[in-house]
Amino acid sequence: MSRIWLKSYPPGVPAEIDPTRLRSLKELLERTCAAHADEAAYVQMGKAITYRQLDELSRNFAAWLQKAGFKKGDRMAIMLPNTLQYPIAMFGALRAGLAVVNTNPLYTAPELEHQLADSGATVMLVLENFAHVLEAVLPRTKVKQVLVTAVGDFLSFPKSWIVNYVIRHRRKQVPRWQIEGALDFKTAVAAGHGSKLTPVEVGPDDLAYLQYTGGTTGVSKGTMLTHGNVSSNVLQAEAWIGQFFRDKPGVLITPIPLYHIFALMANCLLFARLGWKNVLIINPRDFPAVIAEMKKYPFAFISGVNTLFNALLHAPGFDKLDFSHLKITLGGGMAVQAAVAQRWKDVTGHVLTQAWGLTETSPAACINPPTAEYNGSIGLPISSTEISIKDDAGKDLDLGQVGEICVRGPQVMRGYWNRPDETAKVMLPGDWLRTGDVGRMDERGFVYIEDRKKDMILVSGFNVYPNEVEAVAVTHPGILEAAAVAQQDEHSGEVVALYVVRKDPALTDREVIDFCRKSLAAYKVPKHVYFRPDLPKSNVGKILRKALRDELTHSSGK
Repeated sequence: MSRIWLKSYPPGVPAEIDPTRLRSLKELLERTCAAHADEAAYVQMGKAITYRQLDELSRNFAAWLQKAGFKKGDRMAIMLPNTLQYPIAMFGALRAGLAVVNTNPLYTAPELEHQLADSGATVMLVLENFAHVLEAVLPRTKVKQVLVTAVGDFLSFPKSWIVNYVIRHRRKQVPRWQIEGALDFKTAVAAGHGSKLTPVEVGPDDLAYLQYTGGTTGVSKGTMLTHGNVSSNVLQAEAWIGQFFRDKPGVLITPIPLYHIFALMANCLLFARLGWKNVLIINPRDFPAVIAEMKKYPFAFISGVNTLFNALLHAPGFDKLDFSHLKITLGGGMAVQAAVAQRWKDVTGHVLTQAWGLTETSPAACINPPTAEYNGSIGLPISSTEISIKDDAGKDLDLGQVGEICVRGPQVMRGYWNRPDETAKVMLPGDWLRTGDVGRMDERGFVYIEDRKKDMILVSGFNVYPNEVEAVAVTHPGILEAAAVAQQDEHSGEVVALYVVRKDPALTDREVIDFCRKSLAAYKVPKHVYFRPDLPKSNVGKILRKALRDELTHSSGK
């Protein structure tokens, strides 16, 4: 392959990264804590822990895990929002050689049971608000030890915190939860103080995460990501955007959850390597609180999804913030719409940079040059990464032709946990990963997504890509959000149904259809328009088209 994208690389970005520069995430933590010991690492609700404290607390937790009998290769589930406990527990587990199973705190009991049973997790940390969900499924899992914590448990660090905490908690306490045998996470961390941490050799081939797919197109599967996969992706991301942050470490805002692969790598791991102060947002839907944090901490980096940026742009007070420190805004998880990108540039004075990847690629695979204007593409293949557009038979297509986007690189997963059948469906000869995304590559090497293969709408034999319909619809001044899905039709097989969240309460379905007709071919124009107060979204704010399709199917009685 000619790798034509290399000619479009920004100056200073290498064609390849050297994966031996970072062999594991354990190494990443230990290096950054030594280099940035006295700098603030993570901030929650105005309280910060330094890299020195992160080193000490994660070391103590790793020692407790060993003392409690957990060993290299065991799996630990973490069910937390963006709190200080997350990096402490996550890095502690990795230092002890465990693999982390990131778990959505909003899971229902069946979803949680599936993930715990499938992963075989034997130890779990859960926020007390969600302990009742775990309690309902615990007997049907392999979890031997439950750790529980509260949002504010790590917001205070007096000089002799660990010693005082151990003394105070020797007396019997009434638990804040009802899970028999559960232990307070803070107690476990304190108990690890003074305990020996036996060094664990962790290398590139060792499992770091079982990162479960969203499950929007079927049963959620555990993606096996090794230390080598994720460490390589950190180096790849650093090669692309690290050069913009050569000054002393800055501040980033993390509104998307760290348990999601996007924030985990782009925010938690990359900027830990760079020694930055990471401001954790617990509830990204509380926009007044988010804006208050942004005002308090002038930030140089923020990542998110299109719906988050759109909502911020409509939130009172956002346009009054100081954006003079902002260098990179990174959009991923779903398509960044041109209207949102343009308004972001108008309000902040900075480009909204679109990137792309998936859980199976750790996740970054493509990114636009950070200073380039919005062009609708998902960018160029990042360093040490190849992209090929293939047909259903796995054959390479020519430039400009639309097919399935396939990826090859050191960040591509080992496979799906205990699912060789599912792994075989997505892996092609030569270590190529089928992504399920439909797109094309232009002559400069920029990749454009048309849509998810499973989301494509087939109208009388013509392909309609929901992204295209949605991008037109949201330019209407009366529309806040829109989602296009397939609706069954006896004449054309399928037609376009458009779900709309209105800004203008007087907006009618006929006005929406007439507006779309001005920019779309007749077969792409929505046949049906449904107004809703909001749209179903994933944990990172990605619109769930599958939920809308299921709603249509249910309402039609099929």
